[in-house]
Amino acid sequence: MKKLFAFFPFIFFFCSNASAITWQDKISAVLKPHILSQANGWLDDAPETVTAHFSDRSAGGRHDFFSEGDFWWPDPNNPGGPYIRRDGQSNPDNFVAHRHAMVRLSRICGAMASAYRLTGAPKYAQRIMIHAKAWFVASETKMNPSLLYAQAIHGRETGRGIGIIDTVHLVEVAQALLVIRHAEGVDTADWEAVQKWFADYLDWLMTHPYSMDEKNTLNNHATTWVMQVASFAKLTGNEQILEMCRNRYKEVLLPNQMATNGSFPRELNRTKPYGYSLFNLDAMVVICQILSDRDNDLWNFTTADGKNILNGIEFLSPYVADKDKWKYGEDVFYWDEWPVAHPFLIFGALAFDRREWFDLWVQLEHDPQVHEVLRNLPIRNPLIWIP
Repeated sequence: MKKLFAFFPFIFFFCSNASAITWQDKISAVLKPHILSQANGWLDDAPETVTAHFSDRSAGGRHDFFSEGDFWWPDPNNPGGPYIRRDGQSNPDNFVAHRHAMVRLSRICGAMASAYRLTGAPKYAQRIMIHAKAWFVASETKMNPSLLYAQAIHGRETGRGIGIIDTVHLVEVAQALLVIRHAEGVDTADWEAVQKWFADYLDWLMTHPYSMDEKNTLNNHATTWVMQVASFAKLTGNEQILEMCRNRYKEVLLPNQMATNGSFPRELNRTKPYGYSLFNLDAMVVICQILSDRDNDLWNFTTADGKNILNGIEFLSPYVADKDKWKYGEDVFYWDEWPVAHPFLIFGALAFDRREWFDLWVQLEHDPQVHEVLRNLPIRNPLIWIP
């Protein structure tokens, strides 16, 4: 009933004066009740930053983000020794409190910025700044602008480059900040102080060996590295890095990760081929959304051998419409929880004027509650991404 109810406003719009209706109108009609419910529900919630939780297994301090590698488990043959890897199987006993807090920040900022877009009410923008100042400015609660201790492995590593994927949830925070930049009650000095944190983190991402390792991976980690760097460069106005990201998408990500049929073979060969494929396509599509403008069209960029983002959406969307057709193996975990309302559907519908992708997006779950799904769906608020 929940999904059917969401569909009614969409039917109304397409049965009325469709030529006068914008994409933003259509998306707003679907999401408005959900957005306002979430945003109003969070209006009085206090910030919760990395300083609210600490693990004695972290090699860092209270202001350092810390997480542990998902797929690493105690060795039954060596209790107390270094952990061993089980690909695709997340260890539920690992420290995840900082991840949860960052996902919460992303959800709050995305919902508040969407509500601001819908209503123009300054209270939503002002609330974003309360959370942003706690995370990125206040000396007592802020997070250090680095990721030295992410995805640590007990007995092996105090942190790894692969952990940089953990800050993927700051992408929608950065976009929310752009949306509310000139809102009533948003202090310029506070906004610029938050912006400086992202500039500092961007500098760390562009220089630290951990980040260079992540940049040069061959799968979704490299994709989300570009997505993050592009997002933070947009927030900070760094045109040089934005251009680097465009070139990396065209010269490295698309040609090396996509097959000519639009699939991602490296994701298909892992233990969660469906979920990883969805995640990687979402990230590539968001890269196109961030980096395309009147002078740069990543949506229609095509490699010499015919690969483009349209291929990717056309390959995967039929398996979203009917997962029973999927022929590449069932994910070892969280198979039943996918798909949801993926950004590649709505942004693809907008870029290529494909109503069938919009229809599909409308009917899918827009408010997933399973943390693993939330964690792998960093873009949940399309309204704030539409110019």
